[in-house]
Amino acid sequence: MISDPWTWIIAAVVLAALEVVIPGYVFLGFAIGAAAIGLLLGVGGPFAAWIAGSGTLLVLSFAVVSVLAWIGLRRWLSGGAKSVRRIENDINDD
Repeated sequence: MISDPWTWIIAAVVLAALEVVIPGYVFLGFAIGAAAIGLLLGVGGPFAAWIAGSGTLLVLSFAVVSVLAWIGLRRWLSGGAKSVRRIENDINDD
C-alpha cells in the first residue's frame, strides 16, 4: 500500500487541507513531498521502481523532498531580512 501512488496523492491532499486549517507552512512542505512521490510513482521509470521496492527508500525520499520543499517555501515566502521593521524612536520619548 505504501508504494501505491494514490496513497501518496491522498496524503498530499489531506496534508494540504491540514495546512489550510493550521497555517504556518509546515504541512505544505509535506504535502508537496507526498505529491512529488505520488507523481513519481505514478509516472514510473527506473528510479520509481527502485524506490518502490523498498519502503525505507520510499519514506527516506519523501522526507528529503519534503524538507527541501519546506526550506524552499520558507525562503520564498519569508520576505527576506527587509520584512522586519525595527523602531528606534518611540513617540512617547519626547
